[in-house]
Amino acid sequence: MEYTLLIGDRSYSSWSLRGWLPFAAFDIPVRVQSNILYRAAFADDLAAFAPGLRSVPALKTPQGGLLTDSIAIAWHLAEAFPDRGLLPLEPAQRAMAQSLIAEMHSGFGALRSACPMNLRNAWAGFTPSAAVLADLARIEAIWATARDHAEGPFLFGAYTLADVFYAPVAMAYRGLWPARVGPRTSLCRGASEPSAAAPMARLGPV
Repeated sequence: MEYTLLIGDRSYSSWSLRGWLPFAAFDIPVRVQSNILYRAAFADDLAAFAPGLRSVPALKTPQGGLLTDSIAIAWHLAEAFPDRGLLPLEPAQRAMAQSLIAEMHSGFGALRSACPMNLRNAWAGFTPSAAVLADLARIEAIWATARDHAEGPFLFGAYTLADVFYAPVAMAYRGLWPARVGPRTSLCRGASEPSAAAPMARLGPV
């Protein structure tokens, strides 16, 4: 028995990228079924994977369980593989990482709406709205807090699920507003660069 993961195109689906990346980053074996989003047969692909399924990512566990959300997949893998370092070991950092992950999962709606993920293209001259700027300021603040205690290149030093969940944001941060300046810019760029580069190194063809 093995894990089977259903995702959309990792070039365009940030949640599919977040569902797939923990397996690649932490060397967890998985069989991946990648589908093209928004085509006519996509609903049939979902139904064939699991009756009633409405979105990706979705994961079948070796024990027969079904996980239908990226954060559910993340928590399951952290519990199933406690020796892989998916979350920080230190309790306070672990709690902070879990909170950052949950905030990424449920928040930053303005940023996600204005900057949908597309790894095949880049844009010049993007002007963030006030709402997007507020999301960016919040991300910079929480990245700075995490990095204050980190001993390594990533948000919590070593690569964790927090970096997985913020990887699409790190790519956007690097690509859409490379000249952004602010009181936390250099520190946050220090977090965004490796967090963006790490998934791209593992991604392969997208």
